This record gives sequence, structure tokens and C-alpha cells, in this order.
Amino acid sequence: MASTSDNDQIVSLRGERELVRRAGGLFTGAREEFLCAAADLVTFSPGVNAAFAACGRPPLTPGGLTMRKLYTPRALADQESEERLLRIAESGAHVRISAAPLAHEAIVIDRRVAILAGAPVRGVRTFTVIRSPVAVDGVRALVHAAWETATDLAEFRRTRPPALDEEERRILRALGAGQTDEVTARELGMSLRTYRRRVAGLMTVLGATSRFQAGLRAHEFDLGGPGMPDDAKMPGTKRGTGHGTGRETV
Repeated sequence: MASTSDNDQIVSLRGERELVRRAGGLFTGAREEFLCAAADLVTFSPGVNAAFAACGRPPLTPGGLTMRKLYTPRALADQESEERLLRIAESGAHVRISAAPLAHEAIVIDRRVAILAGAPVRGVRTFTVIRSPVAVDGVRALVHAAWETATDLAEFRRTRPPALDEEERRILRALGAGQTDEVTARELGMSLRTYRRRVAGLMTVLGATSRFQAGLRAHEFDLGGPGMPDDAKMPGTKRGTGHGTGRETV
């Protein structure tokens, strides 16, 4: 069901199917600029992708259509979403992540049309299509302001705290406390070889080339919890570990 006002300058569409049926051509009609601001990949993607599939998206070429997509960290909540976001970036779209909540979830097309997404009601969103030039300019200004303060996707992925499970955090706490590998492996109920493989995996996740650097990165992200030293002392340096020279193996 749709409602209109002001000579169809504002139209409300209920659900993505209605959005694609009534406004799908707007998405693929973009020729200069396509701005999208959404908390995650669910807000707009199904409807937009359906429209693109039906009509074909204009090519993202230099001097042609510019596509900017702004999301919150929720768009990287799991591996599947993150991989999908990377594919979006690889397609030629500019992608940034906003650490702050977005004031509006919106799409702005060629500075002539804005589409606002309402909150889901029993699983269904209402989308408001706006053609009023003054209102469209206002929505675009809000999206553009959020874009200017957001972080490029690649930089965000490089600097964000990695998601660690409780076992990985226990390993970091043990490293920070200077426990030997043998003691920690026994406490965690795993073989020494498995434990050292987990430590190596943690170093990769943290982007560290040594245990010392892993400790610094964990401290930087506050990932270790109780037991991580305030001075980021070198982990695993108790006598007998064999890992205090900076040339340690894992």
C-alpha cells in the first residue's frame, strides 16, 4: 500500500517488493551520484539488488556514476557480511564505515530523489520516496556530513579491534601474565602444539610478527581483560619459556 502527498513529491511504500515495483527504476536511473547510508547490508540491499538485477546498474566508470556507500560496523558483523561488503567495494563503489549511529538510513540519487527507510514493523519496513528539491538537499547534506567523518573500509578493517572468543582472550591473558606455554596449554586442556598454533593464529589476527607485538596490539585494543599489563610488558618472558629474545617460535 502506498500513500502520496504534495503532488507525489512524497510517497510512502510498504515493503521491499513495493519499493522495487514502484521505485526500482530510480535506482538504475542514477547517472551521476548514488549515495547510500545504512546501518547494515539488510536495510536496502535486497530491494536495490533486485532493481539492479532487473534493469542493470549503470557502469561505475571515471567521469561517470559515482557510488558511495556508508555503513555502520554492523555491516561487518560476521564473515559472510564482511566478504559481501568487500565485493561491493571491489565492484567500484566507495565504501566507508561510520563509527557513530546514522541519523537516517537513506539513498540519494543524482540530487533529485531521496529514499528514507523506516524502522521495521513486524519485519516490514516502510520506505519514503522524496522528490521535493529542498528535502532532498537536506537528506543529502546529512548523508554527506556523515560520509566526511567516516573511515574508509580498508582503513577501518586494519584498525578495528578483532573479534575474539573467550578462549582466545584467555590465551592473551596468559601471555600477558607471563605464563609458560606448557602451563597455559594444560589449563586450557589442549596439547602444547595446538596451543602454540592458537598463539600463532592470534598473532595473525592481531597483525603481529612477534609475541611482544601481539601483546602491544592486544593492549591497544584492550582485548586481554584482567591480567594484561598496563605497560604492555613483553608476554611469555618467564624463565623456561624460551620466548624472551624477540626471535621466538610458536
